[in-house]
Amino acid sequence: MASCSMTLITITTLFILSSSLPILSAATQRTPRPFNKIYAFGDSFTDTGNTGSASGPSGFGHVSNSPYGITFFHHPTNRYSDGRLVIDFVAEALSLPFLPPYLKTKGNASNSGMNFAVAGSTAINHEFFVKNNLSLDITPQSIQTQLAWFNEYLQSQGQQQQGGDSFDDTLFWVGEIGVNDYAYTLGSNVSGDTIRKLAIYSFTNFLEALLKKGAKYMVVEGLPATGCLTLAMTLAPEDDRDNLGCVKSSNIQSYTHNIALQAELTRLRKQYPHAIIVYADYYNAYRTVVENAGKYGFKERFKACCGTGDPPYNFRVFATCGTPSATSCRNPSEYINWDGVHLTEGMYKLTADLFLNGRFSQPTFSSLLERKKTSQF
Repeated sequence: MASCSMTLITITTLFILSSSLPILSAATQRTPRPFNKIYAFGDSFTDTGNTGSASGPSGFGHVSNSPYGITFFHHPTNRYSDGRLVIDFVAEALSLPFLPPYLKTKGNASNSGMNFAVAGSTAINHEFFVKNNLSLDITPQSIQTQLAWFNEYLQSQGQQQQGGDSFDDTLFWVGEIGVNDYAYTLGSNVSGDTIRKLAIYSFTNFLEALLKKGAKYMVVEGLPATGCLTLAMTLAPEDDRDNLGCVKSSNIQSYTHNIALQAELTRLRKQYPHAIIVYADYYNAYRTVVENAGKYGFKERFKACCGTGDPPYNFRVFATCGTPSATSCRNPSEYINWDGVHLTEGMYKLTADLFLNGRFSQPTFSSLLERKKTSQF
């Protein structure tokens, strides 16, 4: 059982491993862009290149290999996809350039903002996993590490810890984080309840630190429906399925985590009434796409586009996308899953649209933009 547990822990760490959006793009062409900067945080779902830096995680060399980046950039950019991520489409929709990864800028200023997200990040500090013998030393960074980087960046630009009015034209986009916390502890004696409580506590402290600095416009993503990822489908027993065919136990875990997160966001809204805090409902957006895959142009709900393996998932744990034996499908836009643990550009684009223009943000992103507009007068 111990060897099985270690295998599960090793396997699950693999998780860490153009056109603008239709509604917002039209608006931003007619009016001045609503934000001058975006500061982004998160894990591999939001990382635009921090993984590839010398200070980034050491166990993710495969993301620097083809066919990563093949769809849009036509070369690897250390994004965990065949092309752009949600944060890239957010930047495009707001008429801003793609965010540079902080660890590659060497502290140089960026007029459009900065991306501090790095693959493998956890909500809980790394020391917890070391103490409980759950760390493989692949990614020592946590969301608190990203906060430290953010503070260092502000100081390098001559800004104090308190941002004040300097964030009036800044959007804070906090990508999903917490999936890796659960992944590290699979097969261990640490309960999911313990991880949820510690992760929510640490993550809430991070959000509050940004709000205390003067953040006024913030989007916080919840966890996606992790049970619909190819990795989960491959590892879980076949009788662990929900009504969509996804892994029931994994989705319950993500759903429960998101309920706790939303409760904290409600508290923060009351405590910081000057700020607009939007919850981006990744979980229900993802499930909606899986349930209506054909409507959105997807033919493969669970099979990985890039990987190595037998049907039905094209996923083999130790021969993932970017390794010599892996191959890529010809039509990534018809797949939801890219490499088995991350999503295709097509899925990320749709998710961004559902966040920005659809009904999967509370309050709606359009209401945030309206609040931003009226505050200028």
